[in-house]
Amino acid sequence: MLNKVPEVTLFFWIIKVLATTVGETVADFLSETLNLGLTGTSYVMGGVLLIVLFIQFKCKKYVPAIYWLAVVLLSVVGTLISDNLVDNLGVSLATTSIIFGAALTVVFIAWYMSEKTLSVHTITTTRREFFYWLAILFTFSLGTSAGDLISESSGLGYAYSALLFAAIISAVFMAYHFFKLNAVLAFWIAYIMTRPLGASNGDLLSQPVKTGGLGFGTTVTSIIFLLVILSLVIYLTFKQRRQTQVM
Repeated sequence: MLNKVPEVTLFFWIIKVLATTVGETVADFLSETLNLGLTGTSYVMGGVLLIVLFIQFKCKKYVPAIYWLAVVLLSVVGTLISDNLVDNLGVSLATTSIIFGAALTVVFIAWYMSEKTLSVHTITTTRREFFYWLAILFTFSLGTSAGDLISESSGLGYAYSALLFAAIISAVFMAYHFFKLNAVLAFWIAYIMTRPLGASNGDLLSQPVKTGGLGFGTTVTSIIFLLVILSLVIYLTFKQRRQTQVM
């Protein structure tokens, strides 16, 4: 089985941030705009995610359309898991951040003990892929809770929260590029931070002006970002086909 994860390029990070933004806005669109509610939206999106992940696991190589669809759906479901705990069960954002942080740590420990690596460049077995997607799910849930905790509960606001998370990601890049920070550690720190960055961007664009947003709404924001993701995935698909033909 070939590596099931794309190369970590600029396109990877762009689509990742866009997908996390969509995760925030689509979840709000389905549960609030379409009045499905958190519970109904969770059932629907959870079912669709399971179907897509089943297809993803059946593939023997990286397929851009399937892979990034799974990422977008995981972003939505990760957001819904956090929102259900906070809004329906009354768990505080600080508590959910700790819970998801601990869960992600357990996944990393189990993954490393089993495979002796956390590298995304060697997702070549079903077991490694299972650990990978489980880790991705918890990064989305953790990012949702941590992002909401900082941007809303702290009163920092969506714009300044986005700048804060962007600064953290930039610092990680600098540490990796100039001070030789471990590549695997740098990747996962940046990956976790892109979730609250995307969530802050999504809230900034979609939320009403009176609450600190720009007022574009979840519908417009979701459509714009989904179209951009679709365009990039189509480009990557054709690029992959050209490379295969050359080989």
